Amino acid sequence: MFSDESRFSLQSDSRRTFIWRAPGTRYHQENTIERHRYGGAGWLVWGGIILGFRTDLHVQSVTMTGHIYRDVILEQHVRLFRGAMGAEFLFMDDNARPHRANIVDECLQSEDITRMDWPAYSPDLKPIEHVWDMLGRRIAVHQLPPTCLPELRRALLDEWCNIPQDQIDNLILSMLRRCKACIASSGRHTAC
Repeated sequence: MFSDESRFSLQSDSRRTFIWRAPGTRYHQENTIERHRYGGAGWLVWGGIILGFRTDLHVQSVTMTGHIYRDVILEQHVRLFRGAMGAEFLFMDDNARPHRANIVDECLQSEDITRMDWPAYSPDLKPIEHVWDMLGRRIAVHQLPPTCLPELRRALLDEWCNIPQDQIDNLILSMLRRCKACIASSGRHTAC
């Protein structure tokens, strides 16, 4: 299971702007856009994906801590999912501080959940990062974008369920190709 958190905000700029520019003009004023990342109210979401399935989306308004991660995410989502999957279940979370708390390690050990070793900085390798991008794009194209927190929460939950599972499966199946490309580029950016 690949799992992760992401933050979605009412005021964030989720629409992308592409600028074609001449080489060497990257920081010229006409080629820069001021952005306020994650400004204002929003939700922190957590989800997990595997081939053929995804967890329910967990939505919360507070920052993730080791205690919340253990009590809510591991106990209410991952542990139950591991029970259904059996002994071959392998769990991936990133190296975020709450995920590495001692209470989290103890919980994983007590539940016999094996954690996948994962490099500290590898955002282009985690398939769930691409799922967050899909989720944000799906919400951004709504005819009436969410204007309040309850609307944003409802849109997140609805669109999470509406992402086609075959798109998630294709992301997971692309892992081998993307890992090979990352190794070939010595860990630098890849085109994959």
